[in-house]
Amino acid sequence: MSDSTPHGLHEGPAVGQDEWVARHAERTLLRGGPLGTLEQRLRRVPWWAWLILFIAAFSLLPVFEQSGYVRRVSFDTVLYMLLALGLNVVVGWGGLLDLGYVAFYGIGAYAYALLDSDKFGIHLPTLVAVPLIVAIGAIVGLLLGLPSRRLTGDYLAIVTLFFLQLFQTITTNGDSINGHNVTGGPNGILRVDPLHLFGHDLAVQHGGVFAVSYLYVALGVFAIVFVALRYVNESRTGRAWRSLREDPLAAEAMGMPVNWLKLLSFGFGAAVAALTGTLFASLSASVFPLTFYFVLLITVYTMVILGGSGSQAGVVAGALIVGPMLEVLRDASKSRVVFFVALVGGLVLFSRRSRGLGIVALATLAVGFALHAILGAIDSSWIAGEHQGGFAGVVDHWVVAPAHLARWIQPASYIGLIAVVLLVTLVQGRLRLVLLVPTLYLAAFVWENVMLAKPEPARYIVLGLMLIALMILRPNGLLGERRVEII
Repeated sequence: MSDSTPHGLHEGPAVGQDEWVARHAERTLLRGGPLGTLEQRLRRVPWWAWLILFIAAFSLLPVFEQSGYVRRVSFDTVLYMLLALGLNVVVGWGGLLDLGYVAFYGIGAYAYALLDSDKFGIHLPTLVAVPLIVAIGAIVGLLLGLPSRRLTGDYLAIVTLFFLQLFQTITTNGDSINGHNVTGGPNGILRVDPLHLFGHDLAVQHGGVFAVSYLYVALGVFAIVFVALRYVNESRTGRAWRSLREDPLAAEAMGMPVNWLKLLSFGFGAAVAALTGTLFASLSASVFPLTFYFVLLITVYTMVILGGSGSQAGVVAGALIVGPMLEVLRDASKSRVVFFVALVGGLVLFSRRSRGLGIVALATLAVGFALHAILGAIDSSWIAGEHQGGFAGVVDHWVVAPAHLARWIQPASYIGLIAVVLLVTLVQGRLRLVLLVPTLYLAAFVWENVMLAKPEPARYIVLGLMLIALMILRPNGLLGERRVEII
């Protein structure tokens, strides 16, 4: 699902494009060694081939994995991918800071619950209800976009955040609107109908295990939305959105309908979010106000920023990373695996040369084993702590784990880790590679001795650390567009 178009590095820019400058940036930013060669070859694969491969691989997941939990996490991940695609339209393409985006997700869910449940005895056919809800979401998005015609930045963020708070207030207190119970209040709406397609209700469970029907429907919706947004992005509207994002004043001076473009971006994003809400409500068979709170908004923004704002493939990759990772981090025994995979991934992004990457990794391992042996010889209580879960056998002889963690160690390790991370960002060349060794080991020490004891807050701390590291090492995200400015 790469967003790049395959081409050779021939001489001479295309007329009307900064193609030569962009290619020069590619030459200077490409990774060296085997990883660089692999990266160049992957760039030549067309986006539609990546999409087909991705859908096929995701479709085979239920075949090889019979766990209902894994299937449900996979479905939730597809919902995250859809939400990230919709937010990317507003933030990544339109350049508008929308903090009310989750409200459209809730509008779609509540609209489906009101139109297909026992709440008011309305049971619309799915093929009628879903397009109607998408249209409602788009219209509400256009209405919210009206203030954006003259608001930007912080002011627009405040208005959209107020819209989210307004939605939460209405849904929470909607059990008494002029004496009528509309939203069910904190108790929500129950007994929501499942999707009804081809004369059958989609089963949520089969034999007590999460059924695959909803997962396949969600994948089909994802494919349609991805392709539709891809063509919109490559159209005149998409190019106008990018111009609006880069410089609204210049876009307006060139005769572009800036106000209409802002409304369109809000409308498209809201429609995708509302569509996603229908999938969620039909599967859950209930909707509650607490589902659509600010934490979900931060999570979706994390996916967009991590993957690369403005890149469809990037935001999908961000959802694929963040969604399952949040579930895995609920289990302290599995979270270690995620942490060390993220640590290695950050090291790969940090080092553009494969040789430097290997040296840092080997040096970190050597320092850890040596320090563990030295402290164990001095005082065995320093290594008497137990490690449980994935990689416990390896970590037990590498990371120092005191039997009783002194109170001063926790704040000291936090401060030390922050200090070395900041120092790494300030230096260059070989000194940076040298400082990476204690940084990586200290990060492992803090994780093993402090964070694993508090898995719930650790989930979001890990997300925050990932974003901080990414903004330092790769500000445009994993697959974000590299922007070239000519001054």
